[in-house]
Amino acid sequence: MRKYLIPAAALIALAGGSVVVAQQMPAAPGARDAARVTGGSYTIDPGHTQIVFAYDHMGFSNNLGVISESTGTLTLDPKNPSAAKVSVEVPVTNLKTGIAKLDEHLMKPEFFDSAKFPKATFVSTGVKVQGTEAEISGNLTIKGVTKPVTLDTEFYGAGKAPAMMGGKENVGFVATTTIKRSDFGMGYGVPMVGDNVELKIIVAFQK
Repeated sequence: MRKYLIPAAALIALAGGSVVVAQQMPAAPGARDAARVTGGSYTIDPGHTQIVFAYDHMGFSNNLGVISESTGTLTLDPKNPSAAKVSVEVPVTNLKTGIAKLDEHLMKPEFFDSAKFPKATFVSTGVKVQGTEAEISGNLTIKGVTKPVTLDTEFYGAGKAPAMMGGKENVGFVATTTIKRSDFGMGYGVPMVGDNVELKIIVAFQK
C-alpha cells in the first residue's frame, strides 16, 4: 500500500506560515515541604477549593457530591502553628451531585433550606499539630444550627506560583471528618438514607 506523507513545509503553510511548538511547562512550584510556608494572613483560593461529601443511599450505593467556591481566611505562624486560625464560608447553593433534580431537592426546607440559609460556616477554636498533620477543632454551622466538629487535617503543599499565574504564595491542606446530617435539622429519610455524611475538604490558601 502506498503511503502519503505531507511535507513539513506543507503543514507550515496550512498553519498559516507559523510553526506551533508545544510549550514545555516548568515543574510544579509547590511541594510538601513545611519550610516553604510563610507566616501571615491568607485567603481561600476559591478556584482550587472543594468540599466533597459522601453518604449511603438505602444500602445500595455510596453517593457523592461537591460544593465549590468557598471563601475564607487563614492566619498562620510557622513558628507557632497551634495558634493558627481559620474561618470558612461555604455557599451551599453551589452544591452539585451531577443530578439536577437531586440538587434541587437538597435546596428545599427538609434539607439545606437554602432560601433561608444560603451559607454554611466553619470557625476554628483550636489546633493541635503533630508534624505535618493537625486536628482542627471548630464550630460548624449549617441551617442555623452550630455543632462542634474536628477536622483531621494534613498539610499538602506550599510554594510560590509562577509570575504568569500571579506569583502569589500558596499553601494547601486536605481535611476529613464525618458529621450527622440529623444534627443540623436535615434528618429527612433517616435511616433509609444514611445519617452519616463523610466530608473531604480540599482547600488552597494564597496571599
